[in-house]
Amino acid sequence: MTSRSRKAVAAHDQHVAHRYTVHYPEHPPREGDPHYADFEHYRRRTKDSAVCHFAERRHGDTTECDGTLELHHAHVEFALTNAVDLTLLEADYPGIGDPETVGAWVESADNLVWYCARHHRGPGGVHTATASDFEAEVYVRGLIT
Repeated sequence: MTSRSRKAVAAHDQHVAHRYTVHYPEHPPREGDPHYADFEHYRRRTKDSAVCHFAERRHGDTTECDGTLELHHAHVEFALTNAVDLTLLEADYPGIGDPETVGAWVESADNLVWYCARHHRGPGGVHTATASDFEAEVYVRGLIT
């Protein structure tokens, strides 16, 4: 540190809470979705060889994984399908901008990843932590409890 630098901040814990409202569009129940069979087919076909995507990103390190494996909609949740701006989605995923086929894509391998229960719905999970904190957690052990 230079003479003008400030002293380092000591390691510390900080409570973080986020509260906001998600505006879900009207949507059918999951059981009535004609593409739910695609989701179930993918689940059955891949469950025996599935690995938590968090562990995959850690090059196979499962030491922080816990609980059964669960499928996660990586880009678009099923309940949001009816509100997707298809022009924006098409720009990132060419060929799926058709309102008649987007539902099939939402329930396909292109939109599904496996997470253990901890990394899916736990305190540091993809559904719980902010995107930046979840991403940092891949590289910082024990970041979120």
